[in-house]
Amino acid sequence: MTNWLNVGKIVNTHGIRGEVRVISRTDFPEERYQPGANLYIQLEGGQREPVTVASHRTHKQFDLLSFDGLANVNDVEKYKGSLLQVSGEDTPSLEEGEYLYNEIIGCNVKTTEGEAVGVIKEILSPGANDVWVIQRKGAKDALIPYIDSVVKQIDLEQNVVTIELMEGLIDE
Repeated sequence: MTNWLNVGKIVNTHGIRGEVRVISRTDFPEERYQPGANLYIQLEGGQREPVTVASHRTHKQFDLLSFDGLANVNDVEKYKGSLLQVSGEDTPSLEEGEYLYNEIIGCNVKTTEGEAVGVIKEILSPGANDVWVIQRKGAKDALIPYIDSVVKQIDLEQNVVTIELMEGLIDE
């Protein structure tokens, strides 16, 4: 069974020439969206339609993509709300200490003292470093910066991330 990775979500069309607006969910947009790259659009019901990227550019916070053979807004209208995916076998090789989003999302978070904090439910990329959104039981979500002084250990085998809980990092 193929492991599918989400690399973006088509949120709307753009113009009349078949471009779509994509909110990117990948650390590798220049590789994933380069002309000639093969992607899959997940349709309702779980089917996937293969597409080939014809063009890529950025506009505001969106990636704008067009696909081979889909040169009109009417051709891409049906994809609004769909996920863009790649096969899990198409993942780039990573350096030591680099992780894919799908490896981190779902990990349990604990402090260096062993206290459970919650589960990573989302990763935001606002600028200098990623921010991990940790869902906590009975409390607001916590935002943890992915920096060396906070994230002390990532154990993918145990599905656990250990953090140094600095004062003021989490609202109680």
